[in-house]
Parts: sequence; structure tokens; C-alpha cells
Amino acid sequence: MFNSQNEAAIFKDQRVAVLADVQNMFYSAKNIYYDSRLDYDKLLATVLGGRQLVRAIAYLVETEEVDQSGFKYLLKTFGWETRTKQLKIRPDGSTKGDWDMGIAIDAISIASKVDTLVLVSGDGDFTALVNHLKASGVRVEVYSFERNTAAELINSATEYYPMDESILRRK
Repeated sequence: MFNSQNEAAIFKDQRVAVLADVQNMFYSAKNIYYDSRLDYDKLLATVLGGRQLVRAIAYLVETEEVDQSGFKYLLKTFGWETRTKQLKIRPDGSTKGDWDMGIAIDAISIASKVDTLVLVSGDGDFTALVNHLKASGVRVEVYSFERNTAAELINSATEYYPMDESILRRK
């Protein structure tokens, strides 16, 4: 069962920032739980567990083919800021659409203003970021679907919380 509220009660005075890699979570939920989607309202409430929210940022990659305006509106009503960028199509037809660098820059910028930074992603590319933040004195919690999470990211986190179907909403 995915639940950090017991642990969060110990740290109830903490200031928390939550950074969510939406694309990573979308594909993880879709692949593991058969087209399910992450419930970002439930996610934020669970992650905070009564702690003080400083910022919650969701990072999205947009394409012209998919209208995400309704999703972005919902995120904002749940208390999330959204950052968007367009999917880049290279001359060879391959695509690039990740927020790794943007998430890292925001995490480092926010780190001095929080006690805990929550990273919602299973991407092992964030391991160096997690280690850097911890060396700066920031508690780093990682939330993700364990099956789609790099072992080095799990091991680098101050605390790792595997998510399960309880944090999903069905279509």
C-alpha cells in the first residue's frame, strides 16, 4: 500500500516542494496498470501528509495532436503549477521531449527554500540531482512505480515510496 502519511506526521513542520515528471508517470501508469492515469489530487495530498506545501510543479510535454488544456486546468485546481514545452521533432524523425534539465534547475533553485524535495519520477537520470540535493542538506523523497524505476534512483533517495494502483484514477 502506497502511504507516506505515517512518516510525514513525524515531519509535519517541513516545507515541501513537489516536482512531477508527468510524461514519465503517464507512461509508467499506462504500461503497468492498463491505461490508468495518476490522480494528481490524491498524489499531492498523500505526498504532503499534512506538511506545508511551498510549490508543486508538473512538467508536461505537448504535441499539436493532443489537447491538454483540460488536464492543465485540473492540475491548477489541485494546486499544481504547470510547465510545458513542445515535443521536438528532429530532422531524422526522432523526437525529444523531456524535462530532465528543467526539473534539475528548478530543484536546485528551490532547494534552499524547502526542507524536503519530492521527486515524482522513476528516471535514473535524476540520481546525480538527488545526490547533489542531499549533499546540500535537503531531504529527497522519490515517489514512483517501482517496476519502472531505476534502482540507482531508489537507492539514492533519502526515502523511496513505491506507488501502486491506490494512487490512480481509471479512465
